[in-house]
Amino acid sequence: MNGFKAVCLILIWSFVSTPSWAGSNKIGVQLSKILRKARGPVNALIIMREQTKFEDIDYRLSKEVRGRIVYDRLRQRAMASQTSLITYLEAEKISYKQFHIINAIAVERVFPAQLEALSMREDVGKIVADPPFSRPPLPGVPFPSDDPIGIKTFDFNQSIAAGPGENIRFTQADRVWKELGVRGRGIVIGAQDTGYQFNHPALVEKYRGNLGGQFDHRYAWHDSIRKPVNNKPNKCGYNLKAPCDDDQHGTHTLGTILGGDENLPIGMAPEAQWIGCRNMDGGVGRPSTYIECFEFFLAPYPQGGNALTQGKPELAPHILNNSWGCPKDEGCEGWEMMPVMEALNAAGIMVVVSAGNEGPGCSTISSQPAHFSLLTLTVGALDHRNGKIASFSSRGPSAFDGGLGPHVTAPGVRVYSSIPGNGYSENGWSGTSMAGPHVVGQIALMWSANPKLIGNTAISAELVRKTAAPKVSTENCGSTTAATVPNNAYGFGSIDALASVKAALLN
Repeated sequence: MNGFKAVCLILIWSFVSTPSWAGSNKIGVQLSKILRKARGPVNALIIMREQTKFEDIDYRLSKEVRGRIVYDRLRQRAMASQTSLITYLEAEKISYKQFHIINAIAVERVFPAQLEALSMREDVGKIVADPPFSRPPLPGVPFPSDDPIGIKTFDFNQSIAAGPGENIRFTQADRVWKELGVRGRGIVIGAQDTGYQFNHPALVEKYRGNLGGQFDHRYAWHDSIRKPVNNKPNKCGYNLKAPCDDDQHGTHTLGTILGGDENLPIGMAPEAQWIGCRNMDGGVGRPSTYIECFEFFLAPYPQGGNALTQGKPELAPHILNNSWGCPKDEGCEGWEMMPVMEALNAAGIMVVVSAGNEGPGCSTISSQPAHFSLLTLTVGALDHRNGKIASFSSRGPSAFDGGLGPHVTAPGVRVYSSIPGNGYSENGWSGTSMAGPHVVGQIALMWSANPKLIGNTAISAELVRKTAAPKVSTENCGSTTAATVPNNAYGFGSIDALASVKAALLN
């Protein structure tokens, strides 16, 4: 298929829909559970009845033009529809934060009687939980290896001395650099995680806030953790004006996307740039902190600024890495980020998500955003040393919509990358959080090789799937059998960066 060319901007009218979930019972399931136990006020996310849809968007338009249309449409809808509710909240002295990437308002310390009154309003579609909660580790903290002997025999120093790491060679990204001369130049990654050590030697030269050794973080960094979410002290603090990684996880995942240089190549797309957002407090987030980072990436705005009026969609990143998931014990219902994914897709921003570490059972892709099988590119983990799916990697079909999952697999067992303190994880980390960044870097190489593909998320995802090396499974999950490709263990197979970049050049 030939690459699309931008056409003249045409007038695009907003479509406003009433979601199917906006029924008579407006209190979400998870919030109802919290209210049954609560003895005082709670935090919640009020989702407005009117949500903007994008079925009419012209996908032949450039990413820049689409991004402006989407941003303007969303913020105009929010400003028009939230005024009455904000007046009520201020009269009730309820602290709030507006969102527009989903038409919603986060509220803090609301009493049950106030929630009941809010649920009676015609302009309110649903009220869901937004709790500070502690939970098990996020997807991607080191998992036990399926190959314990390999840990003892793997010679880290010898592997690096031979050139790019084993995981990079497995994907053939190093051949993209050498044979095609493509290393990710011109592509910006949006990364949301536990934060980042921005001045790590493997990352600092690629940080968009680095202006020749002087740092301007205004449109390159956002912190959605302005107060404690977790029940543990945070070593970085809160409302940070410069990036900091409070749990090592973010620095590791970012290194796999673009880290290192010719002397220590650890990333897939070493000439790409990055901007970042912290969405978790020591590995714990909540719906509003995740949504806030997505909103920043849709149209970056200055620190302390107004997202509704000061966003710059022209500074939006091209691809988003999401090595996290929002489960029910963080308050997520499972559907509330769907409008967010729809907006990002309409804006031409590719959303890549780690599948989760709940395997090996079937339908263990159960947390958003990974379980939106039609709106994200979901990545499972395999061991690149033996080519087998990792036991912990979540399997499909999606527990939300029954769709295929994961879509592809990438190295996710004992992956070597950067960690805070200017160091490197010599023993490697395991998890689908380690796998997803490989695909982010892969798409950066594809879009760098052929800028006409930038913003064409559907075509790009299809190329990633079609060029993957097919992998059959011994597991029967959903409608797929052991011999089926794609299947709900490997998806379409293991990624092949060289094949996908060559395919991108033909479009």
